[in-house]
Amino acid sequence: MLHLHHLENSRSFRIIWLLEELNADYQLTCYERTKAYRAPESLKKIHPLGHTPILEVNGRALVESGFIIEYLLKHYDKEQHLKPTDDNEEAWESYTFWLHFAEASIMPLLVMRLVFTKVVEKSPMLIKPVSKSIRKQVENNMISDSLTTMLNMMEQQLQHNHWFAGEAFSAADIQMHLVVVATNAGSGLDKVKYANILNWLKRCEARAAFKQAEVKGGRVQF
Repeated sequence: MLHLHHLENSRSFRIIWLLEELNADYQLTCYERTKAYRAPESLKKIHPLGHTPILEVNGRALVESGFIIEYLLKHYDKEQHLKPTDDNEEAWESYTFWLHFAEASIMPLLVMRLVFTKVVEKSPMLIKPVSKSIRKQVENNMISDSLTTMLNMMEQQLQHNHWFAGEAFSAADIQMHLVVVATNAGSGLDKVKYANILNWLKRCEARAAFKQAEVKGGRVQF
């Protein structure tokens, strides 16, 4: 039995969605965030890192969404419905690139934006103007231009492809979904400039497995 530990509004939603796509048998335990918007300390009893997703398999606790995705595909997707086969080099390269791009490139920018937003929210009134000024400088100097470049890459990829790895839905789309949701919530994607991304998002969220994942794990909101 697979046992997934899921924290609301977190990366672990990806794993619920993947498990539903795989029609796998699993147990789900959901956790609420603390008042400080953090994972509860109880998760450290399951894995020292104390963050989700945590997938328990045969007495082992697996962490990191990308690794868990690869593990589940290796053991539960024998016919490779959610990952391009090795003989399709172009699709495999796109799949592998976007699977890692989500966490290695764009997510750090989004986390930085979230952190500074929370800093402003938690700042005392006397300090809030200063914290807002710092947030603006970080946004302008470290986030905005890089994020625009990345979004343009994503838009271009989806201009000629139905999904990130090509014409077939894959786990790369599951990995990329969260970053698109977070970006759209943070800045509101331009409906004309990023029409392909937003149409892709609709296709993702229209999938039966995605809807079932939302029923079980809740909607991801930022």
